[in-house]
Amino acid sequence: MIGAGAAGLMAAGRMGQAGLRVVVFDHNDEPGRKILISGGGRCNFTHLDAAPRHYLSANPHFVKSALARYTPADFVRMVDRHHIAWHHKSPGQLFCDGSARQIVNMLMAECPAGQVTFQFGTRLTAVDHCEDRFCLATTAGAFEARSVVLATGGLSIPKLGASSFSYDVAKRFGHSLVPTRAGLVPFVLSGGPEADALRDLAGVSVPSRIKVAKETFSDALLFTHRGLSGPALLQASSYWTHGGILGIDLLPGGDALSFLTDGRRRRPRAALATVLSELLPQRLARFLTHEVEETETMANQPDRRLRGLAERIHRWQIVPAGTEGYAKAEVTCGGIDTRDLSSQNMGSRRVPGLFVIGEAVDVTGWLGGYNFQWAWSSAVAAAGGAVEHCRG
Repeated sequence: MIGAGAAGLMAAGRMGQAGLRVVVFDHNDEPGRKILISGGGRCNFTHLDAAPRHYLSANPHFVKSALARYTPADFVRMVDRHHIAWHHKSPGQLFCDGSARQIVNMLMAECPAGQVTFQFGTRLTAVDHCEDRFCLATTAGAFEARSVVLATGGLSIPKLGASSFSYDVAKRFGHSLVPTRAGLVPFVLSGGPEADALRDLAGVSVPSRIKVAKETFSDALLFTHRGLSGPALLQASSYWTHGGILGIDLLPGGDALSFLTDGRRRRPRAALATVLSELLPQRLARFLTHEVEETETMANQPDRRLRGLAERIHRWQIVPAGTEGYAKAEVTCGGIDTRDLSSQNMGSRRVPGLFVIGEAVDVTGWLGGYNFQWAWSSAVAAAGGAVEHCRG
């Protein structure tokens, strides 16, 4: 097992419980570093509604088998068995009541003594396939194995040790890669008067509806010193390509024009920004009306101006300069092409005994526990495949 993250630990435990001798290699000094920082330190460990439509992949059908065979309910049963208290933060999203470390400890506890051993702080320098075995050269010496599981994740959050290792090994064995990019990541804006004005909104958060490509996400939008973030924007980032337009509705489910028209009747002597701040945060209201003199009252606002403002509130369009990249990305989109992997057991179609799981695969989940569920489901599928291969 190469990688002691969410997917690697899950697969190691299942393989060890099935009677295999498993060695887990990781260049970090401790397991599950990405788990520990997830969910604000409480780990959003699954989403009860995880389904294929919540995942991006060049082959959208690839996830079906693994998700069906190991479901969110299955993982919750394991959490309950280890007496870990949890709660719903929002419908379907499950978090630990305590610390994310409870999930790491649970996964480590699932690795039975004598069956699974760990080589932390160990780097692999070569992985070769010799006849029916794999030969691994590491900083802790040479190892042989009947099967190898690649579980080192993608390129996101390099400060936690993310690397291209799984991609490099897969390419060496003839696998193709779907081009990678940062996903679930904040946007940055280019310079210019509007971008400079937007930076003054840093810290303002509003409900929003974001349209990107053919997808729409409804959740909070957060203005930052560099651009845009918040759950809705993070979701959109996984579907966004450079030069693409973000369509932003700052008042989802509302009717800005009716409100403004009524506001002109109710408060004819008030300034436009003052009335709009009844609907939106004050700083945002001032930004949206900055071209209107503060001395102009609502009574002097023509229908044309109110229609234009309502249009901007509901159909504001922004072209980001880019994203904050892998340093701030929660996941990596793209990865090892699923065409050379079995959807049943995550096994390589090119090299018998090689399996790839988790974020390294071209499968990326939505925000909210979907990526952890993919880690658990793909790990269980691969563990079954590795057990069958080693016993065959």
